[in-house]
Amino acid sequence: MQPRLAFLLIVPLSLSLTACGGGTVDSTFTPTAAETTTSSSPSTTEPATTFAIGFPVTVETDAGPVTVEGPPQAIVSISPTSTEVLFAIGAGNQVVAVDDQSNFPPEAPVTDLTGFSSSAESIAAYDPDLVFLSFDPGDLVSGLNALGIPVVVHGAATSLDDAYVQIEQAGALTGHQDEANMLVETIRTQIDALASRLPSREEPLTYYHELDNTYYSLTSSTFVGELYGRLGLANIADPADADGFGYPQLSEEFIIEQDPDLIFLADTKCCAQDAATVASRPGWDELTAVQMGRVIELDDDVASRWGPRISVLLSEIAEAIEAVPSSTG
Repeated sequence: MQPRLAFLLIVPLSLSLTACGGGTVDSTFTPTAAETTTSSSPSTTEPATTFAIGFPVTVETDAGPVTVEGPPQAIVSISPTSTEVLFAIGAGNQVVAVDDQSNFPPEAPVTDLTGFSSSAESIAAYDPDLVFLSFDPGDLVSGLNALGIPVVVHGAATSLDDAYVQIEQAGALTGHQDEANMLVETIRTQIDALASRLPSREEPLTYYHELDNTYYSLTSSTFVGELYGRLGLANIADPADADGFGYPQLSEEFIIEQDPDLIFLADTKCCAQDAATVASRPGWDELTAVQMGRVIELDDDVASRWGPRISVLLSEIAEAIEAVPSSTG
């Protein structure tokens, strides 16, 4: 199995082995407005950020409760989504190291740390006072906790609400609660705006979302599937997921028989797929989506993360829907 696909399937599975996804912020936490002052030089010995917020803070995450006694100044993120969230809420100056898959934003301090094989010692070498993980590959959380380092496990979101909670928790733990709340509200507003501008249809358009070129897909029960559903699309993979796992492997015959109105490729980077390679597959040139030019090439990273670029993915989906005449479907 390809490393990328293994990650896509392992992370949702890990959620079923831990506490409920997302978690909640401790009800006793009532922060005041965060005031931030950014240092002009990364080499200064003064803290990069100062805060006016109530600490200590406790949140309930996938790996249990996490408490930080004061504003963290050396954050390590072994999660591309958490990295994006931290920078989006203004906590970027507090991040000292991120994993090798955290390729956005460009200023993120990428290292050779990895979510699959990094040890507690390799992470501790950066002297962090807070670590973000997307899943625990074994005993990493317990190893870091044994070193006195608090760890936040924000597993793959299974819903928009999960994603919102994770953003809010990141804000609470880093002293950027107001910015986190604003980001969540912005995403909510953008989703509502996109959904409201789409034309009404007698029958919903159907779609196929491709995770890799062996035809793994996802269903409406997944986070990304919910996003498609918010924009009124019907998922052809839903009836093929008998065990309810959320990530069925479809057959070419099934996809051709379903003849989706739209095809979304989330394997343009990992597997070099595009509209031309799809059209060259045996029998696929007869599909409506191929003939009508409705094969949409997504950025794999944007389409697999549940952070601040949700609206980017939704905008691409909305544009594809709008390009289909409203009489279709």
